[in-house]
Amino acid sequence: MATAALFATALTGAKAGDSSPAYSFLNIPTSTTVYGLGGINISNIDDDINTVEQNPALLGPEFDRQLGLTYMHYLGDSNFAGVKFGTAAGEHGAWAMGIQYFGYGSMKETDATGTVLGDFSPKDVCFSGTYSHDITDRLRGGATLKAIYSTYADYSAFAMATDLGLNYYNPDSDLSLSLVVANLGGQIKRFNDSYDRLPVDVRLGWTQSFGTLPIRFSVTAWNLTKWSLPYWENGDGSNTSEPVLKDSFSSNLFRHLIFGADFVPSDRFHIGLGYNYHTRTNMATYHRSMLSGFSICAGLDVKSFGIGVALAQPHTGATTLMFNISCRLSEL
Repeated sequence: MATAALFATALTGAKAGDSSPAYSFLNIPTSTTVYGLGGINISNIDDDINTVEQNPALLGPEFDRQLGLTYMHYLGDSNFAGVKFGTAAGEHGAWAMGIQYFGYGSMKETDATGTVLGDFSPKDVCFSGTYSHDITDRLRGGATLKAIYSTYADYSAFAMATDLGLNYYNPDSDLSLSLVVANLGGQIKRFNDSYDRLPVDVRLGWTQSFGTLPIRFSVTAWNLTKWSLPYWENGDGSNTSEPVLKDSFSSNLFRHLIFGADFVPSDRFHIGLGYNYHTRTNMATYHRSMLSGFSICAGLDVKSFGIGVALAQPHTGATTLMFNISCRLSEL
């Protein structure tokens, strides 16, 4: 098999969590707030249109005529970018459209004998359309339809997926509860003869502040389609050390949970911190980075514009950086 086909298999399975061997890029967030709060957060109430891709039920009339732009420098030479636009649909509904590009840099293409055939630039593109509607004054539902195109050298594939979400928000207690079923769908055109599954997932989210404390705490449970998420813990790097399989109850529990805290002293500024044990254990080496699994973000609103930045170091040799810009066109 040529290098391009091997890349298609390896890349899509590299970070799919443990629920699917393919299309793992669908789990990469487009919001700096979400990335800073651990990478997945379906319940944090924010006024940034970029957060909507986590849960279609977070979209609402309050996002009327808002434009969002995102850029992320990911691992290696990977660079991701996207744009999203949302608007109100009456007093109780809203819709949004977006496109997200995932580029993985340039690499060598070889044949089965190792002969270099040239260079290729693998990429994935996801087109999305979202609609949400208020069910009651505190409960909202939404759905996102995604069209996904992938091309790796001479190989290409096309898939369709749907996200379904619910969000309950009580402004009196600042309590937000969410349920999302993500990535329902499948491939329409395959890379080759094998069929690649989408990373279908069930997720639960809780976000709440307490009293006058300007901090919103979040816990997100994900990968709920499968309980057992074992991983190998590397040794100390010596010749006698061997990896150890970790599959205890506590290990599996925490690999399903993502924790976040968002300090919001005003409507104009916030700082967030997240911890993802799944990322930390997946990226672990015997030279463990103290920052692995942690992420941080900050956001600032200036008039009708919002800017955000997020930073994480999932591996000792890789630092990831994300930027967001949002603009409320209705306020210009």
